[in-house]
Amino acid sequence: MAAARGFTTPFSVRLLKRGDVARENGVELVVLRKKRRVLAAGVKCSCSEIRGASKSVEKFEQNKSRSPAMPFASPQSRFVSKPEKFFSRCTPRNTGPQSRDSPPKRDTGIANEKDWGISLLNDNVSESGTNEDGSTWYRESGEDFGDNGFRCRWTRMRGQSFDGTSEWKETWWEKSDWTGYKELGVEKSGRNAEGDSWWETWREVLHQDEWSNLARIERSAQKQAKSGTENAGWYENWWEKYDAKGWTEKGAHKYGRLNEQSWWEKWGEHYDGRGSVLKWTDKWAETELGTKWGDKWEEKFFAGIGSRQGETWHESPSNERWSRTWGEEHFGNGKVHKYGKSTTGESWDIVVDEETYYEAEPHYGWADVVGDSIQLLSIEPIERPPGVFPNLDFGPPIEEPPESSSSSSSSSSSQ
Repeated sequence: MAAARGFTTPFSVRLLKRGDVARENGVELVVLRKKRRVLAAGVKCSCSEIRGASKSVEKFEQNKSRSPAMPFASPQSRFVSKPEKFFSRCTPRNTGPQSRDSPPKRDTGIANEKDWGISLLNDNVSESGTNEDGSTWYRESGEDFGDNGFRCRWTRMRGQSFDGTSEWKETWWEKSDWTGYKELGVEKSGRNAEGDSWWETWREVLHQDEWSNLARIERSAQKQAKSGTENAGWYENWWEKYDAKGWTEKGAHKYGRLNEQSWWEKWGEHYDGRGSVLKWTDKWAETELGTKWGDKWEEKFFAGIGSRQGETWHESPSNERWSRTWGEEHFGNGKVHKYGKSTTGESWDIVVDEETYYEAEPHYGWADVVGDSIQLLSIEPIERPPGVFPNLDFGPPIEEPPESSSSSSSSSSSQ
């Protein structure tokens, strides 16, 4: 049974030539061909944006695209990455890494591995030096080994300005074992002369799903930063999961604060690889005067039949609340039932002739992530001796919950 659930030999995932379904070692790997489907009369499935006819839906679309107008209004220039301070990460041996004293950018999602430029050294080193501007640096690299053929190759770097007002740390790693598990990752933190502090981590993982036996690639990024001059900070957690049959999950949680203003946002997408899709968004904010507002919506579709529903609300400092709820039922025959109401007494309940549009497949899926994960897929595990078999404990290691913005930023400042 163990052999049926896991890899008796190291597995590999590679981008195959275009086709409907490719098989390798008995596992369905890639479903590449995307189709624009006409599901029924008046029902289309496409990647275009959702189109609605009622005024309530149009207003919802406007609200959905609106972001809080308060992320770091005054100190934003310090919280934007400074490209001129970034240097090539593929530095020659005995050349010190340059200053990396810029916080991460907000709302940039999960970077591809090529954007990090991870370049691990092939031997163990421990070196340090001083740059022309007086800043100091230290770099070391090595390997760690564990049970089940586990190996972790890593490089750690850190630096400090000549006067000690700014400092940074950065770690790169790659992990592998005999089950076929592979991981590529980065963690970085620092603070600059203005007192801004930050922490960021990025991971890319290949493993076999315990239940489906399919290869899965997962990517994640966590980022947070805190202003050194006022009560401002933000945190983001992004994740993406893909398997070889088209199952896809994506989502993000975001939080920000500027003095007495704060905002939150959560969203998610789920595609089952067989045409079923679920999407949702929930965001809310509070101003320094105590005004609160929020907007949320959800859609579910399969084979041209599904629903959408949502709510927009507003609450004044005196706790006066206004809200509007709305919904749509799509029957798959060109008929759509639209309904809704608000606290001001408006309401509607109609059936209209309208085409149904939704995304049945992610715009970025399994074939795309395989093509963008060349470095991850090329990680070579240590050789397994004859007669030794891996302990089939599937899945990536359980991650510890992320630290709060305040605690993690404080730790970054003390480093």
